[in-house]
Amino acid sequence: MNTPRPGRLPFLLLALLVCHFSFADGPSDNAATKVRPVPPPGLVIADSDRAELQAGVAELGGKLESLGRELQGKPEFLDLLPDVLIYHKAVHWALDYNEFFKTNEVGTARRLLKRGMERAEELHQRSPSWTSATGLVVRGFLSRIDGSVQPYGLVVPASFRAGSSASHRLDFWFHGRGETLTELDFINGRERSLGEFTPPHAFVLHSYGRYCNGNKFAGETDAFEALDHARRHYPIDENRLVVRGFSLGGAACWHMAVHYASRWAAAAPGAGFSETPDFLKVFQKEDLKPTWYEQKLWHMYDCTDWAQNLYQCPTVAYSGEIDSQKQAADMMAKAMARQGLELVHVIGPKTAHSYHPEAKKEVNRRIDGILEQPRNAFPNRVRFTTYTLKYNQMNWVIVDGLDAHWEAATVDAELGRDDNSVRITTRNVSAFTLSFEPGRCPLDPARPPRVFIDGHKPSVARIGSDRSWQAHFQKSGSRWESVAPAESSGTLRKRHDLQGPIDDAFTGSFLVVRPTGPAWHEATGRWVASEMSRATNEWRRQFRGDVRLKDDRDVSDEDIAAHHLILWGDPSSNRLLSRLAEKLPLTWTERELRIGKREFNASHHVAVLIHPNPLNPRRYVVLNSGFTFREYDYLNNARQVSKLPDYAILNTRVAPGFRWPGEVVLAGFFDEDWQPAAKGLGPQAQK
Repeated sequence: MNTPRPGRLPFLLLALLVCHFSFADGPSDNAATKVRPVPPPGLVIADSDRAELQAGVAELGGKLESLGRELQGKPEFLDLLPDVLIYHKAVHWALDYNEFFKTNEVGTARRLLKRGMERAEELHQRSPSWTSATGLVVRGFLSRIDGSVQPYGLVVPASFRAGSSASHRLDFWFHGRGETLTELDFINGRERSLGEFTPPHAFVLHSYGRYCNGNKFAGETDAFEALDHARRHYPIDENRLVVRGFSLGGAACWHMAVHYASRWAAAAPGAGFSETPDFLKVFQKEDLKPTWYEQKLWHMYDCTDWAQNLYQCPTVAYSGEIDSQKQAADMMAKAMARQGLELVHVIGPKTAHSYHPEAKKEVNRRIDGILEQPRNAFPNRVRFTTYTLKYNQMNWVIVDGLDAHWEAATVDAELGRDDNSVRITTRNVSAFTLSFEPGRCPLDPARPPRVFIDGHKPSVARIGSDRSWQAHFQKSGSRWESVAPAESSGTLRKRHDLQGPIDDAFTGSFLVVRPTGPAWHEATGRWVASEMSRATNEWRRQFRGDVRLKDDRDVSDEDIAAHHLILWGDPSSNRLLSRLAEKLPLTWTERELRIGKREFNASHHVAVLIHPNPLNPRRYVVLNSGFTFREYDYLNNARQVSKLPDYAILNTRVAPGFRWPGEVVLAGFFDEDWQPAAKGLGPQAQK
């Protein structure tokens, strides 16, 4: 059954903008047939309060629509409209989705509506005070993923002066688990509390991160969009960025530290989890029985697999001595030791799940000491591990191709200034680039650089007079050759941001395409309608945005150019899928559904997959799927990982449940050329 969607702000406004309350997770949440809702049901508020707040939402909405019109052609002010929209959304959604979880939140809603009206009036007067304010400031931006407005909090240092060019350190703070952390609750907290750490003269950016997913998936994209937004409005020092967090925020910090190690001057994770399988066994007491493809997909967010990358990022971990989540740092310490690295791990004596005051001082002392020397973006040596081209860059090394996804790929590259050389060893890498921006290459431009790759010595271009240098390499058989930039190749290959799995489409701009024709089979048509409704509703609940949605007949060339397309239905019901079907690596007719050498009865099977869109190979097309973790996985954040690989065939005679959308009778990964790989089907898929 479709859940009613809230009324939106008028289309004109959107068009103008676009051109801790926690539940304790634990073993009781291991029963997949008894899954409590996340977020939980809200409280019933008085009819008079509801009427008052609805009137306030309508008034603020009208003011925003008027502002949208009057600010057209004034981008410097139109860019500030999301700073007002966040207040409207916070109260609007709390009303429409029954998301009042505390008795005092009606008062909070009144206060946020008042703050929204104050900002709207200041923007109307072209005198927005919050852009130059210090202390606690809440800002907003429009997400490129779904066009939603997303909030983030700032602690603006007292030393900040609007218009000054003096740059400041910025620390990310990733919040803990909060199953009732709506926009209303988040904004309220960010206007009232400085948070755990407030270094002097530093900005602190509190990421909302799409609610409660540890800044993974869309939450990860949002963290960087919030940073970009902050950089447009404040003087941020790119070489003094720090990532920090505790509990779920500690898990987010581990994730951001290992996957983007060269972006940060330092990392300070506290508690949390750093990988999925061992944490669920220790903390959740869960008896894990993963499929082969789930185990491969764990490599995406199991930070222990990426521990070598912390060679680039000075890290200070914290745990309470008697906190069960100390397991996260202990696991990372073991993984780092295997790479010859020793983790600095500050322990709070006799402390459970919190910061010990003296240990907190020690963490600060060490992080502040690291920040006395800004990050070196172009070090002499780079050590890099990846499992996917989603994460393909470390400092001046960019991995452009892998021999095989979801197996460890490594690059160890070192500059030799004495002999003007770069010596590189690789594993499971098929192509890479060395990239130095102008003024950044430390080699001698008067001498030809010498490059040694796995024992080979390809010839390379000289260093530019502006001290820039880019060199591209590709493996041919067992030998390395210098080649033209990878972007010039017209062949279909897995590459950065076009490598799967299915969930990757929901980290960029996407459009859900609804079928308007009759399905070949009534049963699969019912499954499509039910799962599409669930996917759009759960995106709103878990990722806090309304999906872009169009009927298949209304999709334009501009849509195809701008978005990943999420197509629901079969080639009979969805006219866009009908156009694409013959160009995808599957056969789907009224009678049969075939991928690779496997055939299935189309009367009760559907295809789920991700693939480059044949109409725009720079974007994905996804068939019949939203994000792939489900209600059971909401109960512990370590479960919130990709559950399906690049493709799957589902038996719709088995009803969808809290773990799977049906019976998965086939699943696998496409190879590096986006073709089904027989070895990728795995033993369970051959049943």
